[in-house]
Parts: sequence; C-alpha cells; structure tokens
Amino acid sequence: MSKSAYHLDRPDIRTTSVVFASPHSGRAYPAQFLRSVILDEREIRSSEDAFVDQLFGAAPGYGAPLLTAGAPRAFVDLNRAAEELDPALIEGVRRVAHNPRIASGLGVIPRVVANGRAIYRGKIPLSEAHHRLSHYWRPYHGALRGLLEQSHGQFGEAILIDCHSMPHEALDNVGPAGAPRPDVVLGDRFGASAAASVVDQVEAAFTSVGFRVARNMPFAGAYVTQHYGRPSRRQHAIQVEIDRSLYMNERTVEPRPDFPEVCAALECVIAQITAIGRRHALPMAAE
Repeated sequence: MSKSAYHLDRPDIRTTSVVFASPHSGRAYPAQFLRSVILDEREIRSSEDAFVDQLFGAAPGYGAPLLTAGAPRAFVDLNRAAEELDPALIEGVRRVAHNPRIASGLGVIPRVVANGRAIYRGKIPLSEAHHRLSHYWRPYHGALRGLLEQSHGQFGEAILIDCHSMPHEALDNVGPAGAPRPDVVLGDRFGASAAASVVDQVEAAFTSVGFRVARNMPFAGAYVTQHYGRPSRRQHAIQVEIDRSLYMNERTVEPRPDFPEVCAALECVIAQITAIGRRHALPMAAE
C-alpha cells in the first residue's frame, strides 16, 4: 500500500455511528504521473474536490472518523468500481457492455478531467492500472469497510456521509428558470441507499445554517453510495455535493477569503449529523 493511499483521522472516542469520507479531495500527485500527463498543474486539478477534506475536518472532534483520499481523482477514481476500466485508455482491456461513465472517459482510471480534457497522449499499460488499484483503490475501500463494520459492531448501524464538491456550472439547469440554485445536493440514489428518515435529518442539518438543499439532481450518488448503501441492513450512504463557488475560486483552485466562515457553518452541520448517529444507535451501543 502506498503511504499516500488515504488519511484516517480518528476521534479520541467513537461516539456516533456516522463515518465521513472524501474520496476525491486527494492532492498527492505522484511525480511519475505528472511527467506522463499533457495538462498543466491547474488543469489536472480541475477534477479535484479541492479542500473538501478541510471543510469536513471538524468531524473527529464530534466523535466521528474522517477518511480522506491521498491520491487525486485524476490518478484513480475511488468513486468507481475497480472493474470500470476504460479500453480507450488502458492497453489490453476488452470492450464490454456500454457503461456511460467509461464512455465519457470517467472510469476508475480517468481518461479526462473536467470539460472532457484528455489527461494523456496515448494509452497506459494494464500493469499501471492494476498498480493503482492495488496500492490506492483497495486500501481506501478496505479502510472504509472497516470503519462501517466498526460502526455496526459498536452502534448496530452505520451512516456514511460521502463528501464531494460540484462545479457551480453543474447547477445551470437545476430547478425552474430563475429559481435559486441549491448550495448542496444530497444523493441517496432516489431512496435506494439510505432511509428517508436519515436523509431528512441530514437535509435539516444543512438547511438549519442557511444552505439551500436539493436531492438527487443532478447527482444521485455513484459507486460508493450504490455499493455501501444498504438501508435494510441499517447501513445508510448519502452523497453530499457542495457548490465549489461557495468556498473557493474555481479558476485558480484557491480558497475564498471567507473559507473559514464556510468551515464554521459546516461544523454546525457536522455536529447535527453526528447526533443522528447517536439517536439511531441500538440500545446495545450504550452497554
């Protein structure tokens, strides 16, 4: 496993069934990777959920672990299945049934970044793809599974908050013309990955500090919510997308001057979400 596969900030004492995770905020770009790409530093960072790990950095102080990616999304996408390999990018991969994510260049080893800009001049070896999966993808998901299992063992349930950010332009066609854009989009795969009662409380946490919230449009959740969301087994997975323009300059990939104020508002949200994981816990958690 690479030392930069993931970072895990644990609380001193676990007090909630909630787990926070950020699979796309990694920014440890391997030097060899940077030498192989055709994009400059700003362009290659355009697919990052930049600073999301910092936005949710208060989570351990409220009794919840925070798992964050080390490697960047342009290098390996932890919100894709390990099997979503792109034959247009990776040598020796056979074409399979149509997959819209792979077709658009956004498989587990991405071919493009934002706005469809190509990352490489040609193909990469299959051995390189396997290296990224074994040294980055599998360790991250192994850690995530372990945290959810710990939640089940201690609290009888698990609530995963899968933390992301979205380009402001992604909201251009959301809602009626002229209506205020949402600041946050919650994805529960239209009810398949989390119980409505849990999602309602997460939404209330965001709206209580003034965020406008939408559900499932334009982002309903991808591999993480689909794979880990099992509400019938008391395992809930909710994807959270925050409008990047609220806290950063998307062109320069730098925090806005009011970044600390956004973090403070999200700390209030975190406090309320972690409380959900105490209210929902089975009686055995108190023994």
